[in-house]
Amino acid sequence: MIDIALFGAGRIGKIHAENLVRQAGVRLKYVVDMHVPSAQALAQIYGAKVTDVEGALGDPSVGAVVIASSTNTHADLIISAANAGKAVFCEKPVDLTVERSRESAAAVARNGVTCMIGFQRRFDPTFAALKARIERGEIGDPEMLIITSRDPGAPPVDYIKSSGGIFKDMLIHDLDVFRWILGDEAQTLHATGSCLTDPAVQDAGDIDSTAVTIRTERGLLCQINTSRRAAYGYDQRFEVLGSKGMLQAGNVRPTEVTGWSANAVSVDVPEPFFLERYRQAYAAEMAHFVEALTTGTPVRTTIDDGVKALELAQLATLSWQRKGETLQVMSEGGA
Repeated sequence: MIDIALFGAGRIGKIHAENLVRQAGVRLKYVVDMHVPSAQALAQIYGAKVTDVEGALGDPSVGAVVIASSTNTHADLIISAANAGKAVFCEKPVDLTVERSRESAAAVARNGVTCMIGFQRRFDPTFAALKARIERGEIGDPEMLIITSRDPGAPPVDYIKSSGGIFKDMLIHDLDVFRWILGDEAQTLHATGSCLTDPAVQDAGDIDSTAVTIRTERGLLCQINTSRRAAYGYDQRFEVLGSKGMLQAGNVRPTEVTGWSANAVSVDVPEPFFLERYRQAYAAEMAHFVEALTTGTPVRTTIDDGVKALELAQLATLSWQRKGETLQVMSEGGA
């Protein structure tokens, strides 16, 4: 039996709790949240206890922690859990600063613990199937990746102010997908952006629409377009052009019913939000984490992946701030 402590009883914490308790040989022992009523409500559902950080990490029976709390707590919790010898699953990003993220990775390496970062898109059935077909050589050598990533609407302004900006909050997933799908590292990066959907986002010091172009070390190309507004739903898709063809990964819809009439052929719009779109992916990534703990096999999304994605997000932020200057990616991932 693996006893697990969950940090964060909010929206994503509830999803992880539900997926955790579905795994054989797992017990959710503790829920930790600064808002105690939220912790109590979630703990009651699954027969867990409410405690604080020290109580959870100080219990020798706890073998792993799941970090779903606010971003500003991630690095401290990763380092503390690693020092306590606990395996770690942590939501992205590792931190809002590259330096603190690297310190977290160093603590994980120093203590030799498992640490998985929650890049759930790698576990999406459609995206994973596309990756597998690339690896089988179906389209030959990949040459170009085009990613479209659009939210149905911007988050609250108070959230935006503390999010680290759109590149670290939203595009960090797309930057991870870029590395995963092309299997290469960035050599140069160019980012530009505008505030097109809500002036309040600009007042908060951020943008809501971006375009990023990356050239890899092998000369492959990636274009990422993102927006905080899509009136038709949560738009998540990409295509890979190769030497022998192309593969496309489309959106997930509530149903696959197609309506035919004299005037039009219609299908459902995409799922309305990321919780619905990546329902299967969240379940699959948690099952993978538990399997890794049980069998001792490596996790597929490591803390090093988290650091590298954040390095690219930081570089994209800098490129945008410099009015779209193309920046060279150094060997350590910095600018």
